[in-house]
Amino acid sequence: MSDKKGVLYLIPTTLGDNEPLEVMPISVKKVIEELDYFIVENEKTARKFIKRITPKKSQPSLIIFKLDKYADALEIQTYLEDCDKGISIGLLSEAGVPAIADPGAEIVKLAHQKNIKVIPLVGPSSILLAMMASGFNGQNFAFNGYLPIDSLERKKAIKSLEKLSKEKGQSQIFIETPYRNEKMFNDLKSTLTPGTMLCIACNITLKDEYIKSLTIKDWKIEPPDLNKKPTIFIIHKE
Repeated sequence: MSDKKGVLYLIPTTLGDNEPLEVMPISVKKVIEELDYFIVENEKTARKFIKRITPKKSQPSLIIFKLDKYADALEIQTYLEDCDKGISIGLLSEAGVPAIADPGAEIVKLAHQKNIKVIPLVGPSSILLAMMASGFNGQNFAFNGYLPIDSLERKKAIKSLEKLSKEKGQSQIFIETPYRNEKMFNDLKSTLTPGTMLCIACNITLKDEYIKSLTIKDWKIEPPDLNKKPTIFIIHKE
């Protein structure tokens, strides 16, 4: 066994079907070229991304550990054992950056427990890019993940976030499953007060990227097309 432990690299991926090096630095490509061990959510899309950013890399030589909803909790605990042998491993997100709205956080936590060095690499985060482009309070914001599926509970959550935003001056960020975007938008229009600001950011970094911040009153006049498009929603109440 090597005295020197391997490193856990947190590797970003694209937010859609665009060229990796258009949205991330060359350093990501260089790290992937050096690695053969990867922890991924979906093997097929991970291999496709690796091939796209490093076309000459041997696919058969890759060792892939799956971190999806079917992954066994005890087996996950073994995923970093190769780092103890001096082998570095890449944690690959399905879209965007690992461990942010992503199951990779469990692996990062494990790395810290095992005293394995964690190196995050620069890449696109839809959450941060949306916040940057919103014009809202970049000094104080919160990411809330998914809101409840039940319409009544979702409306309660929306009102709660609006109240929190006004009380703390805090921009409230959340996401939705793309095919439910229209329902979410309708609930936001019917629940939030007319003067509340809402930023809608979808298909970030892609050719049809759409980012706009308007009051609810204005959104009722100018509804966006959000059908099946990955979207970030941000509420800000003055």
